[in-house]
Amino acid sequence: MRTDRILPPGFGVRTLRADALAGLSATPKWLPPKWFYDAQGSALFEKITELPEYYPARAERAILRDVAPTIAGLTGASVLAELGSGSSEKTRLLLSALRSLGTLRSYTAVDVSESAVSAAGRALERDYPGLEVRAVVADFEETLGLSSDSGGLDDDGAGRRLVAFLGSTIGNMTPAQRAAFLSRVRARLRPGDAFLLGTDLVKDPAVLVAAYDDSAGVTSAFNKNVLVVLNARLGADFDPNAFEHVAAWMPETEWVEMRLRSVTAQRVRVPAIGLTAQFAAGEEIRTEISAKFSREGVERELAAAGLGMRAWWTDHAGQYGLSLSVPG
Repeated sequence: MRTDRILPPGFGVRTLRADALAGLSATPKWLPPKWFYDAQGSALFEKITELPEYYPARAERAILRDVAPTIAGLTGASVLAELGSGSSEKTRLLLSALRSLGTLRSYTAVDVSESAVSAAGRALERDYPGLEVRAVVADFEETLGLSSDSGGLDDDGAGRRLVAFLGSTIGNMTPAQRAAFLSRVRARLRPGDAFLLGTDLVKDPAVLVAAYDDSAGVTSAFNKNVLVVLNARLGADFDPNAFEHVAAWMPETEWVEMRLRSVTAQRVRVPAIGLTAQFAAGEEIRTEISAKFSREGVERELAAAGLGMRAWWTDHAGQYGLSLSVPG
């Protein structure tokens, strides 16, 4: 397995410091969701995907089980590249379908977590003998890691390429961020390539909120883990027990917000950035947005970036959407 690291030295520390300083100094306070994911956060998220309330992972997997052979036939891809690949578990359905078709040559996994992408890559090499596997350590908010000079998608003209962005991770972006991201994806695609996008759909708010506020408290622990990360990496003195987990549906923006609400008035020191953050009782830190979509909305955003939707699938309950688009 080839591993390419295209994050500059010290990128993670500098970015975390900048995000923490900006977010904890703001009104209202915020932190980006990518800082949930240390080893403990990643393990907690895997538990979340197995919870009865958390339907998105099951729904996306069910769609892929049904339509992966169709996707393989429509794309004929020899290269599959996945952004935010994580464990690459659902991706196996696509890999198997493309291998059965006889077109698959290589798989590129792009993720900010080197441990996750390396472990997934080694497992895929073991289970798919002869598959060329590349691990690209990159932050797709900064660079997609898909250009040939970064070890991502080949640019040698040999075959079609399918770029996958699953898990409705695009919902963690604001509309402006989504537009910029989709435009960057479009700029990396050439005629014959395709883009596979997973999107959670608007539905009953009670179902949506429950997916982010499970009865077992796993999502609460996952949310509070961002404070554990700040303590470990920036020397902060957050007491996670002094904050409570909040999940709320925001109808005006059509997204779920996760927040951490300060139980009491308190002061938190973050020595690495020279900050002391004051919290009033009840004051909140927004830690994640998770936008929900409609087919029409997804098609509109893709079109604005120069991508034309060619296929759309949902699970049987109509909770989740998977779209396949091509350069327009």
